[in-house]
Amino acid sequence: MATTSITNSKQLTIRVGNNTLSFMITDKADPEQPVLFEPYIVKSGISMAANLREAFKTFAREFDLPTARVLISTPVLMVPIEQFQEEDAATLYLHAFPRSEKEVVKFNVLPSLNAVCVFCINKDLLMVLTDHFNDVQLMHAMIPVWNYLHQRSFTGHRSKMYGYFHDKQLDIFSFQQNRFKFCNSFETTRAHDSLYFLLYVWKQLNLKPEHDEIHILGDIPEQDWLLDETRKYVKNAYVMPFDLNELLAKK
Repeated sequence: MATTSITNSKQLTIRVGNNTLSFMITDKADPEQPVLFEPYIVKSGISMAANLREAFKTFAREFDLPTARVLISTPVLMVPIEQFQEEDAATLYLHAFPRSEKEVVKFNVLPSLNAVCVFCINKDLLMVLTDHFNDVQLMHAMIPVWNYLHQRSFTGHRSKMYGYFHDKQLDIFSFQQNRFKFCNSFETTRAHDSLYFLLYVWKQLNLKPEHDEIHILGDIPEQDWLLDETRKYVKNAYVMPFDLNELLAKK
């Protein structure tokens, strides 16, 4: 996997989600507009690769850069770093998530969490990216979120569980020192289902309802209802203000 080496002041970040596509350019040399964010309306009926080609035509001038950081939101397989073997990554991933032949398996090493994140990207999408840019850094879309909340988990003396809503799914995770204690994703767009998943994992982790904390963030369905219902079972339940674009702009 290529490592991006940006030689000018601009950095382009592309996020490819579940039927979503967005672009962000950060420019440290432009104090008036240091961050430019452009969501792209995905056209149904054509592939994400075709949508990306159309987006490059639409934003041809803005995205005329040699390098790009690309965040991919696909199912993830987490492997302890001491057990990871690069040559086995594709076999393990395709066993856990049977995919078509049009997918390429990639991975990111997470040294601060002693884990390796294995994910996939569509071959056609990858070809469009490598045809357009000299250098592409592929990253799973959850990595900035994990890294940020891992650092937040050290504040205070209570154990914490996080629920992050995005791309019509709920990612629930918790940390224990420099490792994941739990990490899984659930497809959901409904608050009632989300409440069930959150409380089920909370119980599975044996967290203390009068002491430990649960934080929900992202595109939360029925936020007020979900927070009120969670607080019936967990005393320290909070909605965490969170702006992924702001976080990425700092990287």
